[in-house]
Amino acid sequence: MQSLQFETSPYYILLCIALGVGYAFVLYRTNHVWSKLVNQILFGLRAAMVALLAFLLLGPILKFTDNLFEKPSVVFLLDNSTSVKESIDSVGRKKIINDLEQTSQKIKSQGYDVLYKDLANNKIQQIQFLNQTSDLSAGIKAITTEYEGKNLGAIILVSDGIYNNGTSPLYTPTRVPIYTVGIGDTTDRTDLILKNVSYNKITYQGNKFPIQAEVAVVGLPDQQVVVSVLKNGKLILKEEQNSKSKLVADFSFLIEATEKGLQRFDIVVDPVRSEVSTKNNRTSIFIDVVEGKKKILLIAPAPHPDIKAIRSVIEKNSNYEFILHIPTIAEAPPEFLKLGVADLVIFHQASDRSNRTAPLYQRFKNSASLFLMLGTQSNLRSLVQNQIPLTFENLGQWDEVTPVINTAFHDFNFPENANGVIAKYPPIEVPFGKFSYPNTANILMHQRIGSVTTDRPLLLSWDDDKHKIAVLVGEGIWKWRLGEFSDTEKTEVFDDIFLKLFQYLSTMNDKRKFRSFPLKSEFANATTAVIESQVYNSLFEPIYGNTISVELKDEQGKITRYEYVTSPGGSRYQIGGLKEGAYQFKSSTEVDGKREEVRGQFLVTAQNIESQNLTADFGLLRKLSATTDGKFYSANQMSELSAHFKEEKPQALIHTEESFNSLINLKWFFFLLLTLISIEWFLRKYLGSY
Repeated sequence: MQSLQFETSPYYILLCIALGVGYAFVLYRTNHVWSKLVNQILFGLRAAMVALLAFLLLGPILKFTDNLFEKPSVVFLLDNSTSVKESIDSVGRKKIINDLEQTSQKIKSQGYDVLYKDLANNKIQQIQFLNQTSDLSAGIKAITTEYEGKNLGAIILVSDGIYNNGTSPLYTPTRVPIYTVGIGDTTDRTDLILKNVSYNKITYQGNKFPIQAEVAVVGLPDQQVVVSVLKNGKLILKEEQNSKSKLVADFSFLIEATEKGLQRFDIVVDPVRSEVSTKNNRTSIFIDVVEGKKKILLIAPAPHPDIKAIRSVIEKNSNYEFILHIPTIAEAPPEFLKLGVADLVIFHQASDRSNRTAPLYQRFKNSASLFLMLGTQSNLRSLVQNQIPLTFENLGQWDEVTPVINTAFHDFNFPENANGVIAKYPPIEVPFGKFSYPNTANILMHQRIGSVTTDRPLLLSWDDDKHKIAVLVGEGIWKWRLGEFSDTEKTEVFDDIFLKLFQYLSTMNDKRKFRSFPLKSEFANATTAVIESQVYNSLFEPIYGNTISVELKDEQGKITRYEYVTSPGGSRYQIGGLKEGAYQFKSSTEVDGKREEVRGQFLVTAQNIESQNLTADFGLLRKLSATTDGKFYSANQMSELSAHFKEEKPQALIHTEESFNSLINLKWFFFLLLTLISIEWFLRKYLGSY
């Protein structure tokens, strides 16, 4: 649809017509060599052309209105998980798939757009029931978000009602009715289910570590339950107990870590005759047995709340041992003050005014990675004398600042929500004014004064030969941890930032020209394992084109070999189809004529949570449909589902699009004017007027 609009009053059109007629009248009122009819034609052509040119001065705008009709969409949200496959045989699954296809075709023929999606919001090309988890809430939420502002008519959830990830779908808001189709087996089963195994993923060689197993006893009262722990197929420990009337039986084991490296342990529940399924009777766990903890030594001239905050972060991680030394107050054993014992040395109130920690600083300054925390008791004048390359312009004056993370720092990653959380941190005290620092320093945090973010560092680090040094230019970080807990009842961001800082500082610089490592220490068997390889030249610039050879050895000693060539954006190699287990890999390539080699290991774990509960929950599906104005149908009632949509007349959503274009920009209008003046000129020329 088109309409004409004007920048001025449309009554001026009469003036344009009058102007055109008047101009033509003056031009053609006298006698000419042509006939009266030709004169009238020429009069009309000139009047029309002049009137149209004058009409353009009114700024006419052509408005185009286009109505688009969007058909309502119906999304089949399919719980494509293995719990359905475990509870329904192949014949039943095939019937369900055929019924779904017929139902969707009928609904489509009634004027709906029909689409199949799984719970991860992926389009389904083939229904196979292979997903390892079921998050019904996330699936519904993803569909609702994707169709925001679109004509979504309904969601048809095809599921057994079992969710083992995310929250209950009953609390997921939606603006459209959800029709549910119940599939699966609702009969109560007699089963022993290994529901949960609790253990520490890392332990230390020579220590004993606990394993706790929870066995759900379903429909088997007064049952003798036997749980075994095996290593490399050999029985280590076994425990037996009577379930009596309990629904869950707890088993505890204490095992000694004798060998270092990744160790696999199988937890097995002995099956009983009446069990329907034994796939949920066992699981495997992997424990990394390491030689010893990294030691972090904190040296301070006096007690301070910041020390407590640092200690809390370190002691949360079982890989670290915290050692505190305050001369004459809380002295550490002498063996911990020897060179080479501590992996990281923290000096609180570094270069303290009383010189109580000065001898120890002289001992460690060139022999260990350091974290220096400056404060009101630090002697800022003596920093340079102690080979701490910081020079402050104003001494004796202090200011209050809050932290801002430097997004350009990439040596390790900060939490995604870090800046949002630390924006609420209370201020800490820092030396007033600007100060100089090494040009090679990396800034982790800047100072913010009020609402202004400055270029002054608050937390910075640099490399000193083989060691790393970091400096916190201020005191009072205990307020940060306390403030975060007050706001969120957690201290995740504070702990994550400082724990990563300690990991970064206590890790020696890697000067190897060839590095190869798995992206994660643990991969699920449903995903691919990814190994990244990096090659550097003598200036430690990345180079590409190297052929990387990878040897992968599983627990049975079988070796599989892979090769790939690195390229910009192509330094990673994906290995799929790996079964559960611990894998050792060896990557090698040629650098500067020498064969370089890197060894490592990673885990592939199986996800068995789908087999832990196979009893369909149609009650949940009924409640979900009732709360969203939908209906529940069993798998045998799909014909009734399509009949319901036939009764509901599909309502298209009309989208109106408007566009505006000035008449002077339209080509057809230009050619209209050109045609009028061309015809007039040709006639006058032909009749001998020109």
